[in-house]
Amino acid sequence: MRRDKHNYYLDVAETILKRASCIRRNFGSVIVKNDQIISCGYTGAPRGRANCLDIGCCVRDKFKVPRGQRYEMCRSVHAEANAIIHASRKEMLGSTLYLVGKEKKCGSYVDGTAPCAMCKKLIINSGIERVISRENIDKFLVTEVELWVRSDESLDEIFGY
Repeated sequence: MRRDKHNYYLDVAETILKRASCIRRNFGSVIVKNDQIISCGYTGAPRGRANCLDIGCCVRDKFKVPRGQRYEMCRSVHAEANAIIHASRKEMLGSTLYLVGKEKKCGSYVDGTAPCAMCKKLIINSGIERVISRENIDKFLVTEVELWVRSDESLDEIFGY
């Protein structure tokens, strides 16, 4: 049986996350417009810098930083940011970003996968209209980006994703 389109693109994002170099959580993302993949990204250190796999530790783990906080300590560029960096805004206007996250240690899907506060800002400014996040192999959550424009988490000091 043929997969529905959303799960197909989520499967592509899941394949891309296999390139990720984070030893805590790995994410893959794909930006799609008019049934065409525009860009993709995965979590990994900036070009030329050693990644967590190379140095053998996660700084955020080392200092027991909770999920959703202190991303400035993370060596990785997030999957969503990497995908946005590699596309033009003109291409992304009205597009959909597909996002899959997996725990590195056990391989399970990240519970409540969603962009962090910084990536939400990038997504808003890029012109992406919706984000579809994988919850399990067949189930996903659709979020309209306009919701993030109207509901500014930074005003309420909401952390995490």
